[in-house]
Amino acid sequence: MNLIESLIGKLQEHPKRFVFSDGEDARVLQAARQIVTRDMGAPILLGDRTAIKRKAEKLGVATKGMRLLEPERSSDLDLICQELKAIPKFETLSDQEIQAKAIEPGVFATLLLKRNQADALISGATTKASNALRNLFQIIGTQDNVKTASSLLVIDMEEKEVGIDGALFMGDCGVIPEPDAEQLADIAITTATLAHHLTDARPKVALLSFSTHGNDRHSSVAKVQSATRLARDKADLVGLSADIDGDLQIDAALDRATAQLKLKDSPVAGDANVLIFPDLNSGNIATKLIHLLSSANKYGQIVMGLNKPAAEISRGATAHDILGAAAIVGCQAIDHRLLFGPSLDS
Repeated sequence: MNLIESLIGKLQEHPKRFVFSDGEDARVLQAARQIVTRDMGAPILLGDRTAIKRKAEKLGVATKGMRLLEPERSSDLDLICQELKAIPKFETLSDQEIQAKAIEPGVFATLLLKRNQADALISGATTKASNALRNLFQIIGTQDNVKTASSLLVIDMEEKEVGIDGALFMGDCGVIPEPDAEQLADIAITTATLAHHLTDARPKVALLSFSTHGNDRHSSVAKVQSATRLARDKADLVGLSADIDGDLQIDAALDRATAQLKLKDSPVAGDANVLIFPDLNSGNIATKLIHLLSSANKYGQIVMGLNKPAAEISRGATAHDILGAAAIVGCQAIDHRLLFGPSLDS
């Protein structure tokens, strides 16, 4: 069973509420229908009710089991506006400006998430990534022990010998162009934490570079090596049991034969399941290359380091991609003990 099917099974036992800011989009409607049909929970679709129903009818998609919500006609609009006004970034806005801002679908969806009226958010199907991310960072905020919000993509492959039964967790592929060593360490820990949460497997984290345990006279190598040390310290601080190594080339990280040739004492080399890219260029290029040149499925971006689960999907995402992203953030909202039972360490 692949990762997404496994997560859908978990949600059938612990269903969640999913808010979609792009409720009028055909792919969102199709994904929402699957959420209902497969008993994963309740989709909340934002947009014009008439337009959503008309689009659904045209697609042959039944809207039963979905909540269709028009922000400007919501009975909670006054409370939503009060919530927005209480956020320092927006406290100087007039009442009219607050209301105009609050009814923007992306903002309204994020406020539903903040107010616990939804368990997970999926946005970005029809908007620029920067807009969706800005709402999340301004309204939701980051976890107490995380300074850096980032994103990850999950690559789910037929080749089960790679990663965690074919699943690789990759970060950061969508937020920070040039992370420094401390930011890379944060990215490594948040990505590894989600990998463990979703799979119960031990994260094996490779901080990637063009070298394998190379010379630190090169600044980019030195950065990755410093980030590796910081990530190990952070893992101890937050109680995350993980193997972390870097700098590693991608072949040393994933291929056991290559790993044996290049280094033999690494707990990660040849068995990595979490890949941390040194910058956004390499992360974005690598994940899109994998997706285009293989049969692997790609799910995300999953926004990491936030207080609430959220995904910022690509405007090129398919309905299946959206369903997969929803399954990931939905399970992110489920307590780990409910997903897998208490750990041996608890």
